[in-house]
Amino acid sequence: MSFSRIIVPPIKCQGIKTKLVPWIRSAVPSDFGGRWIEPFLGSGAVVFNIRPQRALLADANPHLICFYQAVAEGKITPISTRQFLEKEEAELRRSQGEHYYTVRERFNRRGAPLDFLFLNRSCFNGLIRFNRKGEFNVPFCLKPNRFAPAYITKIVNQVRAVSDAMSIGEYEFHCRDFSDTMSAAEDDDLIYCDPPYIDRHADYFNRWHEENERELEKILSLAPCKFLLSTWHSNDFRKNVFIEKLWSAFPIVIRQHFYHVGAKEKNRNPMLEALVANFEVKTREAFKETIKQTVFLHPLPCYEHSSLRFSDRQ
Repeated sequence: MSFSRIIVPPIKCQGIKTKLVPWIRSAVPSDFGGRWIEPFLGSGAVVFNIRPQRALLADANPHLICFYQAVAEGKITPISTRQFLEKEEAELRRSQGEHYYTVRERFNRRGAPLDFLFLNRSCFNGLIRFNRKGEFNVPFCLKPNRFAPAYITKIVNQVRAVSDAMSIGEYEFHCRDFSDTMSAAEDDDLIYCDPPYIDRHADYFNRWHEENERELEKILSLAPCKFLLSTWHSNDFRKNVFIEKLWSAFPIVIRQHFYHVGAKEKNRNPMLEALVANFEVKTREAFKETIKQTVFLHPLPCYEHSSLRFSDRQ
């Protein structure tokens, strides 16, 4: 595993874990040397920073998988990314933003990975949202100069960083259900799950309900290997009731995080992130930091739930 600077992936998603990478990475057992299994790949921020030698990566959204598969196979490179974005930026500027909708229509017909990248980096608030027909339907962010030279260079460097991360190992990509992905787990593997946060947000490819959360808990409870699960614990207004309903039998650690991505201002508030595991997680300092930084929160009963087996409470 690499502990160098944080790689920011070229694809942006709601709930992206870039700022949480050091915390999540510190929870990975030091003796882990098996295969990294991630059934909810999303932006890929965690795996591209963990940089395991072997990884099984999947998502229900085919466009995420197609994009990263194309990078892994060398079909999308830093050079081709720059050429594509510079060409589309010229049209976007010439049309005063209307070219965005031309690309969106083209993407909904063909599903080209670079079109997906273009839309993801120029749509409203970086949302990935599809209608029931599977069509990307997020509007433009209303910035005709969105792809300034410095911004294109930033994205190109992100593609290069992800490509370099994948080049050191064997990365396998699949578009399939999370249960199918986790069924391949073996004793020395580690499953990292970052599912759509229940009661938080969803899109066409990642609708998530109580039955999904229960199925995930059942599978992880029977997993032959270690697992880490990212979920939300609570915010200033409410708590995740499924922490107590489903995950209370496992060790849980929490810390504060602030999400900037979201269509509504009310969804951009600080919250407590939770890491659930089937082994004791060593993040003692992170919990101390959480307590110090969250005095603004309303008191929440689940803070004192006996399932939160922090070493600080011993």
